[in-house]
Amino acid sequence: MGTDPIADYLTRIRNAIMAKHRVVEIPASNIKKDITKILFDKGYILNYKFEEDGKQGIIKIALKYHPVTKTNAIKHIERVSRPGLRRYVGVEDLPRVLNGLGIAVLSTSNGVMSDKEARTQNIGGEVLCYVY
Repeated sequence: MGTDPIADYLTRIRNAIMAKHRVVEIPASNIKKDITKILFDKGYILNYKFEEDGKQGIIKIALKYHPVTKTNAIKHIERVSRPGLRRYVGVEDLPRVLNGLGIAVLSTSNGVMSDKEARTQNIGGEVLCYVY
């Protein structure tokens, strides 16, 4: 893992999807737990579980696949803000991913939330990733 744990989190999910895995295990942190909860609430993952292992803990994520076509619910997952170039937006500049079909995950002063929740609360923040 490098210096960007969120990029590592997204890459592990992306690699598990490409390898058609059912479950992916990721080292836990509070921001990763928040992103996982958002992905579950928006229907991009099937289920998740936080396990304590004495150190930082593990997030187990059950990926969601279509029963007939075997395609994943997550078509694209992309890191936006990174340590070398942070992307901050105000409430008037909040991104619309695929014209509202996808979500942007933001880190705001009120916690980690989707772009739709940030619009309703009228706050901006750092754009962490796009998911669709």
